[in-house]
Amino acid sequence: MDELLSWSAVDLASSIRSGSISPVEVAQAHLECIAQFNHTLNAIVTPAPDILERAQEAEGAIRRGAQLGPLHGVPLTIKDTIETAGLRTTSGSAMRAEFVPQSDAPVVARLKAAGAIILGKTNTAEMAMDYTADNPVFGRTNNPCDLSLSPGGSSGGEAAAIAAHMSPGGIGSDLAGSIRIPAHFCGIAGLKPTVGRVPGAGQFPPSTGPYSLGAVIGPMARSVSDLWLLFSVLSGVAIEPDPCSAERRAALAGTRVAFYTADTVSPVTAETREAVEHAAQFLSEAGMIVDEVRPPGVERGHDLWLRLLARASVVQLRNVYAGNEEKGGDFVRWRMATADDSPALSLDEYIQSWLERDRLRAQLIDWMAETPIIVSPVGSTPAYKHGTLKVSIGDQTLSTFRAFSYAQTFNVFDLPVAVIRAGTTAAGLPIGVQIIGRPFTEQNILAVATIIEKAIGGSQPPPLLSDKF
Repeated sequence: MDELLSWSAVDLASSIRSGSISPVEVAQAHLECIAQFNHTLNAIVTPAPDILERAQEAEGAIRRGAQLGPLHGVPLTIKDTIETAGLRTTSGSAMRAEFVPQSDAPVVARLKAAGAIILGKTNTAEMAMDYTADNPVFGRTNNPCDLSLSPGGSSGGEAAAIAAHMSPGGIGSDLAGSIRIPAHFCGIAGLKPTVGRVPGAGQFPPSTGPYSLGAVIGPMARSVSDLWLLFSVLSGVAIEPDPCSAERRAALAGTRVAFYTADTVSPVTAETREAVEHAAQFLSEAGMIVDEVRPPGVERGHDLWLRLLARASVVQLRNVYAGNEEKGGDFVRWRMATADDSPALSLDEYIQSWLERDRLRAQLIDWMAETPIIVSPVGSTPAYKHGTLKVSIGDQTLSTFRAFSYAQTFNVFDLPVAVIRAGTTAAGLPIGVQIIGRPFTEQNILAVATIIEKAIGGSQPPPLLSDKF
């Protein structure tokens, strides 16, 4: 049974369709893994009660010769901000602790229509508001690479569950790096699609108002091939040819790539810089034309994120917690209490920021016509201790939010980004890198990510699983 835990979603789906393994076997293997490790990690916070029943139904469909979807019988997990019919969805908030949706978010409906079985909901930061998976409803999730470390956030429970092989894959959401930072911290793969490529309805907080500039739902998994499979289902468009194929990788020869490790906002650790440089070297060895150059406008991404999106979070929090401020967790109460310490932008200032964003985005996309791939850090540092508020890089100390300016930039400019492991620290922690492309070129960035995955070996089981693999 343990062997099944190491299989990719692609391999599970293929073997289930061929009849060489049973959906019940697969579900049972993951349930046993959850029983063994979830009490330590606290990653899956609301298990689905009907997992085995759904697996038995999937097995019956195979016996009947029914038409099978691309994810038939494959178990997946869902971030606890994304609605699941009949299954509690709290967004980590005491205000929604008992909320049970009546219908599935469109992305969940698409996964189910493709034959997926929902294992359960994964932990998140309260209201998806910070880079943790810690909230007043369920407490904190631990990083399977080192239990004393944060798994990142806000999709940290999803990343931890996948890294610990309790789930082969699933979905998270991303407004400021919330898929990419947990993937980086936990050593898995993640994809932030272009806005509009994957339906964003049915999540809370909703991706409306200013959030619609850069908020997305996307897949998380242990391999790029699984990102491709999940993304093709979530987007509702078959992706051909397979971006992970050898032919697709070979076709990238001659493509121009820019990499950078200094955005002028946040310094990075030496090990982070080396991981980005190694990723660039792998692409060069694959025949791509690689230069170290900072793309235009990226140095403005962090400030524009704050100017365009930060105030929206305050408005949403005050609407949700009005009259019940004491029910907020530490971060939410702090955010509401200190929001007016600095004056909000005037309407004219806000519009000017939006205009600057659009101008810089157009400039960057035009520049990428010649250099369609960018490689960058995810952030300043690998995973850090629970409760960390500031990190020190060389002689600079910065907030943990500022430390991930590299991730925030590509929400502001709405470019698709894949994260793949590209290095390991001396302490054994994973380091991910971002692969960025022009809008709606997810297929290209997944193909580029596959080159790095093949070179480095991809996701590795964390020490927690040493007795299984």
